[in-house]
Amino acid sequence: MGDLTIRNLEEPLAERLQSRAAHHGRSMEDEARLILQDALTKHPDPGDNLADAIRRRFQRLGGVEMPEVPQESLREPPAFE
Repeated sequence: MGDLTIRNLEEPLAERLQSRAAHHGRSMEDEARLILQDALTKHPDPGDNLADAIRRRFQRLGGVEMPEVPQESLREPPAFE
């Protein structure tokens, strides 16, 4: 098992980690270990794609009404005689 030292951790972040650890009844080291473990062991849903992510993100804002575009008949192809 490896060791990890985190230097230059900003004070507000260290305070949040300490508060979170205390809330969960753990040491800061245990809390940091669990945060890393959680972040690095999650696997994205293979069925998830960008379109689905965008749809979920904006779904609460409601849909957009798009006008129906009338289809025109195809023109005759040019004759090269």
